[in-house]
Amino acid sequence: MEPPGEKPGEAEGLRITPQLLKSCSGEFALESILLLKLRDLGLVDLGCLGECLGLEWLDLSGNALTQLGPLASLRQLAVLNVSNNRLTGLEPLAACENLQSLNAAGNLLATPGQLQCLAGLRGLEYLRLRDPLARLSNPLCASPSYWAVVRELLPGLKVIDGERVSGRGSELYQLCRDLESSLRPSSSPGPGPRATEAQPWVEPGYWECWPTQSSSILEEACRQFQDTLQECRDLDRRATESLARAEQALGPAGNASSFVF
Repeated sequence: MEPPGEKPGEAEGLRITPQLLKSCSGEFALESILLLKLRDLGLVDLGCLGECLGLEWLDLSGNALTQLGPLASLRQLAVLNVSNNRLTGLEPLAACENLQSLNAAGNLLATPGQLQCLAGLRGLEYLRLRDPLARLSNPLCASPSYWAVVRELLPGLKVIDGERVSGRGSELYQLCRDLESSLRPSSSPGPGPRATEAQPWVEPGYWECWPTQSSSILEEACRQFQDTLQECRDLDRRATESLARAEQALGPAGNASSFVF
């Protein structure tokens, strides 16, 4: 598994603009955008993405990004996918204090020190730097001590590369890793069975789904519903008042002679 090479069309890649963000999200105000899927667009510049201050879920996978500077202002960001880009550092993410899940597989991260910026993210629980099924990795993953170093550097992680390392179920993953190690071909001479490389049996992105609606999204939906309901009540009140005035203008209530032709 090798990090991605130069992507076709990288030189003339796209820059994120307000028009692009509004067309992808359907929102008129950048501050109102909560979820964004900007996958495989040939992006090389994040542009005005940092103005989406309410953003909570972001997919930037499959582009040609080399830096994440504008993301430093996204304090509400909880889920981020920047896999299959050309990133050599993640430093701007140190300011994303609500980040919980990060997929950075398929980039150019070469040393564990480039993950040091994530150490202050207390809510970060899910980290992916290597994805065998998608054949995405980072140079640092080639080190035999990669797993242990990442766990020591980020002790709050519960899942690394899709495998649970702490909490309920982590013992099963450890047992599977031990079993896999015991089944690896030995280095002794002589012919032996050739290991078959694992192949993906579903298309990339098959298992990926949009995130569950967070409490803040539900709160925003409830607020909009309450506003609409109040507008309906106001319209009903004004209609009732208009009808009452019309009846008064037509004459005394119950006066049948007023309607004799």
